[in-house]
Amino acid sequence: MADLSGGSEPLPVALRQPGEAPPAFQYSPDSVAGADGDVDPTEITFPGCACLASSCVAPVCSCLRRGGSYSSLCLRPAEEEEGYAQPVFECNAMCQCGESCQNRVVQRGLQFRLEVFKTEKKGWGVRTLQFIAKGRFVCEYAGEVLGFNEARRRIQAQTSKDSNYIIAVREHLHSGRVMETFVDPTHIGNVGRFLNHSCEPNLVMVPVRVDSMVPKLALFAATDISAGEELSYDYSGRFRNFPTPKREQKPSEDENRWRKPCYCGAPTCASFLPWDSSLFSTPGACSGSSP
Repeated sequence: MADLSGGSEPLPVALRQPGEAPPAFQYSPDSVAGADGDVDPTEITFPGCACLASSCVAPVCSCLRRGGSYSSLCLRPAEEEEGYAQPVFECNAMCQCGESCQNRVVQRGLQFRLEVFKTEKKGWGVRTLQFIAKGRFVCEYAGEVLGFNEARRRIQAQTSKDSNYIIAVREHLHSGRVMETFVDPTHIGNVGRFLNHSCEPNLVMVPVRVDSMVPKLALFAATDISAGEELSYDYSGRFRNFPTPKREQKPSEDENRWRKPCYCGAPTCASFLPWDSSLFSTPGACSGSSP
């Protein structure tokens, strides 16, 4: 089987292709600046910690002043509920700690063997070829990081037949400020672009910051995942996020032409993929959308 990443990941991304392959795109394990150049995710703006130990500990490490986010490579759930609402900051390129530091997880890239395959109804999908324990990092949703105007322009240029890979993540800060991140892996992206939606997913998306305030959109195992199981996350961003976003408004008759059926097969399936019209009209951001 071919390596879809072309050797750019720590582990090969298998492509099972019985005479068929996904549309061509440029594989990048990390997000890159979009065509508009508004946001550069590779820029290093965070100061590094001065820890000289092989692995940083809280609260001694300046990167962990909000508390440790990982335990034995697993993401720690929020204390108050089974969710992942706390901010995650990893040690970065300016830190004095070593590469083996336990606060370096997402930046290490793939640690599990994944396979891209053709599903029966959902197009291409991703499954794991080995067991993944709950809380382990699986992969990033990487692509071009766009400003709002470019993300909106690309969304409005799509037709109802086009697959939408653009995801918009909205983070609500304690100050009341809302931070928005737009990622488009249509032309440049990684294995995350092939993940399908599920109304009962086995992955949860968590913004993880390493070198700057531009987050990596990291996907962690929400439960133990068996070898051969398809990987999925909730495109709407509702799954295990606090506070719970407002209920999705019923789309208008004109908007219904954009809605696509959901084939996740979950008992609680909503029948349609999540929908947010904000990038089509007034300034704002969608909670999340993908192919």
